[in-house]
Amino acid sequence: MLKDKAHSISLLVANRPGVLVRIALVFSRRGYNIDSLVVSPTLDPNFSRMNIIAHGNPEILMQIIKQLEKLVDVVQAKDHTDTDAVEKELALIKVRCTPDQRTEILQLCDHFHANTVDMTATSMIIQITGNSQKVDTLKSLLQKFEIVEYIRTGKVIMLRGEDRT
Repeated sequence: MLKDKAHSISLLVANRPGVLVRIALVFSRRGYNIDSLVVSPTLDPNFSRMNIIAHGNPEILMQIIKQLEKLVDVVQAKDHTDTDAVEKELALIKVRCTPDQRTEILQLCDHFHANTVDMTATSMIIQITGNSQKVDTLKSLLQKFEIVEYIRTGKVIMLRGEDRT
């Protein structure tokens, strides 16, 4: 039995209403949950790029990709799980803090190359970009302070070199 793991999938799709619903239904019918989804424009306004992260059996994933490729609005569907690709995320983390705690939080931000994007007398909002592990690690270290709010993008994926995603 193959172990479930996270898969990084990119789709090039027509930029039309209803495309996202049809793609989500393909995953749903196979029992896959979409962990994260990023939809962004491409250089051609007629198309959008979707980056999907989903956990599950690789054999079922291959079936999903084959079904996605059959959809009229899908131009291309690829699994980039084990490819040489750049994968990045962005997270905003709001932390409740006292003036005495700010120095320690700012040192953590400096170490992780994160930025403060807002600061009040009782809280800070931290912006971090990087791979999933980097975002997870900073969030874990900030747990000792009170995390008030947390929001995170999904992964954006781009193949390295001349290859097109």
